[in-house]
Amino acid sequence: MLEMTNDSQNSFEDDVIDGLSQVQKTIPCRWLYDERGSELFEEITVLPEYYPTRTETGILSQYAAEIADHVGPHATVVEYGAGASVKTRILIDALEELTTYIPVDISAEFLQTSAASLQEDYPDLHIEPVVADFLSTVELPEKSIKGARVGFFPGSTIGNLKSSEITGFMQRAREDLGAGAQFVLGADLKKDPNILIPAYDDSAGITSEFNLNLLRRINGELDANFDVDSFNHEARWNDDDARIEMHLVSERDQSVEISGKIFDFRQGETVHTENSRKFEIEALEKLIGQCGWQMADSWVDKDSLFSVLLFKAI
Repeated sequence: MLEMTNDSQNSFEDDVIDGLSQVQKTIPCRWLYDERGSELFEEITVLPEYYPTRTETGILSQYAAEIADHVGPHATVVEYGAGASVKTRILIDALEELTTYIPVDISAEFLQTSAASLQEDYPDLHIEPVVADFLSTVELPEKSIKGARVGFFPGSTIGNLKSSEITGFMQRAREDLGAGAQFVLGADLKKDPNILIPAYDDSAGITSEFNLNLLRRINGELDANFDVDSFNHEARWNDDDARIEMHLVSERDQSVEISGKIFDFRQGETVHTENSRKFEIEALEKLIGQCGWQMADSWVDKDSLFSVLLFKAI
C-alpha cells in the first residue's frame, strides 16, 4: 500500500529529463521530498530563521477551538503533502470525535514512518495513508457517512504552485472531498525580503543540503553522475512574482549523464528547483473562490507574517 509504484519512478525520470532540457533548467519541487529530503525539511522547520512553521503553529494553537467549531463533530481530515509536525496533532486534538485521518504524500517511506508514529500516539484514530501526488487525482478511501471531509494543507505549500496549479488542485479537492467539505489552508504573507531570504538560506546550511539532496537522489535513482560538490544552493527574491526562488548553481562548465542522456551546464547556470510565493489574503480568497470554495474565516499572527484560512464548499 505504501510502496512507490513504477509509474512514480517513471514520472520522476520524465520530469528530470524534460526539465533539464529547457532553456531555464528546472525540476518540479515535489521531487525534493524523498525520505531524506522529507527528513531535512523537518529539520528546516525548527531553524531560527524559518519563521513559517512556528508562526503557523502558533496561529493553529490559538484558534484551534474556533476551527473546530466551524468543522463540527465526526470529521474526516485529509492532509495534502502530509508531514510529521505538531500542526497535524493540534488539529486532531481540537476536533470533536474525529473519525478518520488520511495523510496524502508522494514519499512512501516518509509517509509510512510518520503515519506509524501518529498511530502510536492516537491508537483509537483510524489512519489511512495514501501515496499520491496531490497535483494529480487522489483516490481517497470511501467517505464516512458521518461528518464532513476537511482538507488540511498547512505550511504554505500552496506557495510552491502556479496560479493554474492552485485552481486545478482546489477544484480537484472540492470534487474529492465532496458535499459539505471544508478546507484549512496555511498561506505565507508578503513581507520584507530581508526576513524571507534567511528563511530559505539558513546559516546552518540545512536548506542548502535539502536542495542539493535532489542531485543525490537523481544520482541514486536515475544512474546519473552529478558532481554534487560543484553545485551551490541559492535563494533569490523575485519581486515581480512575489516569490522566493531556490536554485542550484553550477560552479563550473560541466556535463552530466542521466539515464544515458548528456546535459551541459555552463558556469553560473542554474537548475530552478522551487518557488515559494507570498500572498495577500484578498487575492488568494479571490483565486480560490473560482474553484467552488468560499472563505468562512481567517486568522493571522500579531506581526502579519502568516495566515490560516478556512474555506467551505459552495
